Amino acid sequence: MQTRFTRAFGVEKPLACPGMSWIATPELVAAVANAGGLGILATGPLDAAATRRAIRRIRELTDKPFGIGCTLMMPGARENCEVALDEQVPVINFSLGKGDWIVKRAHAYGGKVIATVTTEKHAASAAASGVDGLLVTGHEAAAHGGNVTSLVLIPAIRKITDLPILAAGGFGTGQGLLAALALGADAVAMGTRLASTRESPVHDRTKDLIRKKTVQDTIYSANFDGLPCRVMTTPMAKQVTRKPLGLIRAGVKAMQNARAMKVSALQVLGGLVKAPQQIRQLAQFGAATEQIRLAIQDGNHEKGVQLIGQVQGLIDDTPSVAELFERIMHEAAATRESLAQL
Repeated sequence: MQTRFTRAFGVEKPLACPGMSWIATPELVAAVANAGGLGILATGPLDAAATRRAIRRIRELTDKPFGIGCTLMMPGARENCEVALDEQVPVINFSLGKGDWIVKRAHAYGGKVIATVTTEKHAASAAASGVDGLLVTGHEAAAHGGNVTSLVLIPAIRKITDLPILAAGGFGTGQGLLAALALGADAVAMGTRLASTRESPVHDRTKDLIRKKTVQDTIYSANFDGLPCRVMTTPMAKQVTRKPLGLIRAGVKAMQNARAMKVSALQVLGGLVKAPQQIRQLAQFGAATEQIRLAIQDGNHEKGVQLIGQVQGLIDDTPSVAELFERIMHEAAATRESLAQL
């Protein structure tokens, strides 16, 4: 199946793995690439040296195109993106920030750039900056989806751009792929579905929990990491989404994070005075990070919190990436054939 996305990004199938922290590792990224899709490396938990090692590890595992994700508002993101540009990574996916400088430098070596967006306004701005594609994240998605569902958001953004659209939020089946194409997308990103594959580093206890949960078993709240975010329903998730982080606790958390990043206390105190909301946001991100890691790597849901999409309720097995992709393409073909007979 060839679409604007597969042709523009040089992949065989209109399927992708988004850059999920602690999940989109070199091994999973390479497995996605070798199965014909686009894998995007997560760099959130990595420093520049680790990012470089991860990129080189991917290249040991595959000769297919792959991407790297950069959440620009996060500490260390620019340094990781500089590494990706220096390594001439085929695709760079940026979010939560302006990436015109990335576009210019990636295009200089023939690289492609994808912007993650959740609104028509952001899509128009990203298109104007010269990006090569849009990762459009609907309300159903894990972590930071938008306020509008994929069913409405995809056609709304398709109306204002001819760029390849990679749809995220609610996708994990062949039927979903065909629906996304009908809405105007050119491919789907399937974070939650790919987190439940054999190559995924997600802990077996967490994979088992995903298979048991329904589509209703998620919480969407801005109280966990400071942005509207979707997580799996557990007692701990209910606790941390009950109320936002207070300014005093945010200051303490910011100090702890600053020490870890070798930032001076004076800089943090200055930030609390000049930009308390920004400090609170970064502190919430920092506080959430360890809880996310605990759920993913340790399978600890007494203390951890799992980012998850509503599509978890459609997952009941743990195939290899190659098996999953073949199944999805077969389902899409069978669904298209059945629709043609209506």
